[in-house]
Amino acid sequence: MRFTSNLVVVLLALSAVALGSFAKAADKQPNILFIFSDDHAYQAISAYGSNRNQTPNIDRIANEGMRFDRCVVTNSICGPSRAVVLTGKYSHKNGFYDNYHSSFDGSQQTFPKLLQKAGYQTAMVGKWHLRTDPTGFDFWEVLPGQGRYYSPVFITPEGREVKEGYVTDVTTDTALDWLDKRRNPEKPFMLMLQHKAPHREWLPGPEHVADFNGEKIPEPETLFDDYRNRSDAAKEATMRVADHMRPMEDLKLWPEGAEYVERQFRLMSPEAQKAWKAAYKEENEAYFENPPTGDDKTHWNYQRYIKDYLRCIASVDDNVGRVLDYLDEHGLADNTVVVYSSDQGFYLGEHGWYDKRFMYEESFRTPLLVRWPGVVKPGSVEKRIVSNLDFAETFLDIAGVEIPDDMQGASIEPILRDEQGDDWRDAFYYHYYEGPPAVHTVARHYGVATDRYKLIHFYDLDQWELFDLQDDPNEMISVFNDPSYAEVRAELEGKLAQLREQLEVTSDDPQPLKK
Repeated sequence: MRFTSNLVVVLLALSAVALGSFAKAADKQPNILFIFSDDHAYQAISAYGSNRNQTPNIDRIANEGMRFDRCVVTNSICGPSRAVVLTGKYSHKNGFYDNYHSSFDGSQQTFPKLLQKAGYQTAMVGKWHLRTDPTGFDFWEVLPGQGRYYSPVFITPEGREVKEGYVTDVTTDTALDWLDKRRNPEKPFMLMLQHKAPHREWLPGPEHVADFNGEKIPEPETLFDDYRNRSDAAKEATMRVADHMRPMEDLKLWPEGAEYVERQFRLMSPEAQKAWKAAYKEENEAYFENPPTGDDKTHWNYQRYIKDYLRCIASVDDNVGRVLDYLDEHGLADNTVVVYSSDQGFYLGEHGWYDKRFMYEESFRTPLLVRWPGVVKPGSVEKRIVSNLDFAETFLDIAGVEIPDDMQGASIEPILRDEQGDDWRDAFYYHYYEGPPAVHTVARHYGVATDRYKLIHFYDLDQWELFDLQDDPNEMISVFNDPSYAEVRAELEGKLAQLREQLEVTSDDPQPLKK
């Protein structure tokens, strides 16, 4: 009897210790891993139903976490999107409007700085694209500007360093080295792992350069869009697959001995050069022997473009898998929030285009997948409007850090916990500043989007568009002047004015491009 009593006491004591340890673990600040690719369209992720490719490792995040079906951006272009992520503020508040004239003010408040103050180790590896050096990071190694795909140069606090290999692999190697050897395992970490791929010029890695050879990738139904029934902005944009792709850089139509070709090969290993020459040889010979014209040229250009784009994504997916495996193997997965996103969406032939910039869906929407073990229900899907504007607030909220009042987004942490009620945004403001004569000549515009409608103002053209996404999901016909939409138009115009006032948008031309 006495033995039994003592055993009960011991078991109760052990249970108390276990419960205490569990409570302590539950209260522990989670690690945050933010994986950010460049120009990765949601249409090219199999978790979003892609009919073009498979992304099994990125899908792991969706299957084990939450997929957001309406994550949108404030300004669909590389540098401004990154500034929004860091600050939780629109371009007109963080000072980074475009890729040509803006430089990021590193002295301003950012979420990595606030996490540092809360005891986090912070690291930034990969594409930065904000002109000034990173601040708020305990460790950083970043690509200069766009960076290059082979033998990439990295800027470090000690100077520049060339690293042999393919940029997606090398960026991941650097991040894993920091996780494995440089971080303090006694402190939580926040790692921003930011890939260059799949940005133009879409140079695939040697392991994937022959992927899709002999296959036909499905074409979007709007590949031959004629831009009728809309403003002049769409037809004036110079990013058509049919007409505006560079033969050597974009389409890999490489005449032997061309300087551009030789320069690229000098950056590759002999093995990579061999793989490249073999992958394109047969198709290029056929092209030069009988160059396609008319619609056939559009079909050919699309197939070459989309295959290279998807090949770049295959390497991104491989490396996402490497990082997820590392977390599993080192006991970090259960206490690490993993986020996968891109700086904006991208056109994969929709409307006949490549690139981004417009407020049309393929550019406006970006992928967002979040895995948080024990918190996010595996395989869950969220359809409300969230944004890259919300990322900074969310990371702070996850870490238990107070969100500054001057940030303009909202934390999606309650949504991840399935605790968010009906009090959520029903409209979102967008503003693109980098108009002509900048590359692709996309007219500057701002607008408002709801779950069903989108109102866009191309203010330099003094033209408007209104789309009903339910009846016209491809945004082919503007109903701005349709009398049956007069009430909807008036409501959206009111929402747009309200949001501009609320967000303190005081100028449409804060940094005019030089003519």
